[in-house]
Amino acid sequence: MMTTTRKVVFVVDDERVIADTLALILKQDGYDAKPFYSGESAMREGELSPPQLLISDVAMPGMSGIDLAIYFRRRHPDCKVLLFSGQANTAHLLKKAGGEGYRFEIVSKPIHPADLLTKLRHAELELVNYSSVLENAQLVKELVK
Repeated sequence: MMTTTRKVVFVVDDERVIADTLALILKQDGYDAKPFYSGESAMREGELSPPQLLISDVAMPGMSGIDLAIYFRRRHPDCKVLLFSGQANTAHLLKKAGGEGYRFEIVSKPIHPADLLTKLRHAELELVNYSSVLENAQLVKELVK
């Protein structure tokens, strides 16, 4: 019997109802989704158990979603990121991230749950493909020894 591991997803939004609702939708679709209400709280939990996927609002009090995404990408390069925003003034944050070598997609809020799940499945496929590349690299390394 083959068991599948549920992908750990951090859903970060300072609006609790949005974080809770998105986490619930993702749980119903088979993800291990955890809501967080600040970038800092997601960061603390990520030190103990990092996510495979990060979904975050961009504009939040304290740490922005882009700063949180950069934090996770630096420590966990295979963590996929999906940012969303209901504000139009996020271009300067994207430009700052781009200057540091990070490219992120921002989707507009509100996002329909079906569209969110489609984007996550695409990110998950990239994650699986990346993992396959790493596994193949390890096999080649073992064969060359």
